Amino acid sequence: MTKNVGGIDRILRILVGVALIAAAAMGSIGVWGYIGVVPLLTGLMGWCPPYALLGFNTCKR
Repeated sequence: MTKNVGGIDRILRILVGVALIAAAAMGSIGVWGYIGVVPLLTGLMGWCPPYALLGFNTCKR
């Protein structure tokens, strides 16, 4: 897997993922907030499957 998520994109994914999971854990947005695991993991791994399929890359080379 070649990294295709970088910089600000990666930071935003991590922040949004943590915020969604925290909101779901506190019960303010329901269990759908646990979908925040997806942006959190893609931000931590630096690789996004849809980006790979569509040919996007936000990493600096």
